[in-house]
Amino acid sequence: MLVVRRIHVTYHLRLMPEQRPVAERAHRFHANSCPVYRTIHTSVAITTSLEMEDWTDPPS
Repeated sequence: MLVVRRIHVTYHLRLMPEQRPVAERAHRFHANSCPVYRTIHTSVAITTSLEMEDWTDPPS
């Protein structure tokens, strides 16, 4: 029997440098709005990380 004990999610974002603070804030608070997280976080250790890449030439 397979038992899931932990899950790690890495978010990869390409965004304008001025959008970084908004992305960081959203990352800090998003879990409480996620129904999956709210359902399983008491029995499965869930961690996340945020990797951001500057996007200096967005599409028009």
